[in-house]
Amino acid sequence: MRTQTKITQDNLTPKDAHKILVEGNHRFVQNLKAQRNLQDQVFETSKGQYPFAVILSCIDSRVPAELVFDQGIGDIFSARVAGNIINEDILGSMEYACKVAGSKIVVVMGHTKCGAVTAACQNVKLGNITPLLHKIKPAVDIIKVERGEFDEEAIEEVALVNVKISIDRIREESPILLEMEENNEIEIVGAIYDVSNGKVDFFES
Repeated sequence: MRTQTKITQDNLTPKDAHKILVEGNHRFVQNLKAQRNLQDQVFETSKGQYPFAVILSCIDSRVPAELVFDQGIGDIFSARVAGNIINEDILGSMEYACKVAGSKIVVVMGHTKCGAVTAACQNVKLGNITPLLHKIKPAVDIIKVERGEFDEEAIEEVALVNVKISIDRIREESPILLEMEENNEIEIVGAIYDVSNGKVDFFES
């Protein structure tokens, strides 16, 4: 598997980037890894990086984006924060990835059995965790109105809605990324990773 170069990155469309991630996850689920020489990739990327995607995911140890999508060194920007929430720093990182470094797709990936989402549903308050969980509360409130109680199924619905809200916030709070999406320069899409089987389900764009 080749390392991304300026030429390969320039020639990719957002749809191509999406397809690469889908195919990579399929290999991961099937336990089939693409052949890569990581040491060669270290050397090649020392001259510059041309990642085709930026992926925002949770810090959960079971959801490492490079492995989940079977990607190598220099292929993706990986932003991780508990609950895959949006803030100014995450948006700035995404803008850099796409506008400056040329990435073609922005993925917000939540996951099943998310501890941050569960804590938000349980209204946990603890140090700096409190303001972080507050960013998940809009999703909690939506499901609370619909479901009333937070059983296991309702918590998974909160994780899904939380991803959708993060996508909405990207479009609302980053004119740069919104314009790039409207010009078909990038795709912005949500996804959920299932910790029980390794499969990523992308949302309909």
